[in-house]
Amino acid sequence: MNLRVLLIDDNAERAAAVTAGLTADGCTVAALIPDHADLVAQVRAARADVIVCDLDHASRDAIESMRALNRDEPRPVVMFVDHADPASIAAAMEAGVAAYVIEGLQPGRVRAVIDVAVARFRAYQALRAELAEARKALSERKLIERAKGVLMQTRRMSEEEAYRALRRLAMDQGRRLADVADSVIALAGLPL
Repeated sequence: MNLRVLLIDDNAERAAAVTAGLTADGCTVAALIPDHADLVAQVRAARADVIVCDLDHASRDAIESMRALNRDEPRPVVMFVDHADPASIAAAMEAGVAAYVIEGLQPGRVRAVIDVAVARFRAYQALRAELAEARKALSERKLIERAKGVLMQTRRMSEEEAYRALRRLAMDQGRRLADVADSVIALAGLPL
């Protein structure tokens, strides 16, 4: 798989070796930048699939750049650092860094680390989407329960009758059940 890589490295000699290694492994180095300044815009401009950073240590600014990237333009990030402490590692992982490798970058093993980071990133994104879907379903379920309660109280319906009425209304109007429930609550004048 040909990946477009954004390489962040302020050491030109090391960056050239990494670029050669990535190219030999079938990657395209879409951009080489010396630091993490304006990282989101740089990633967008390069249309990068993955970000590889080589740093002496993960500074607070670097971590914040990774956090902004994870929020605005999520991509797998591989961070190679020469020195690290447990707090920096935890902060980087929390900011969305998919792989954090200590003791520097070795050009020959970059592709393997990238492949692991991409797989981890995809798994994380799938879990994140699943969690968002579960939260949405729970929220919609709560709306439906509240709407049923409104109908039970105002129309003196049983719970089953209220549910059937909501379903029938949703089918008649060609709307989602949660949207109909939201309308029933709004018509009743109850806060969401």
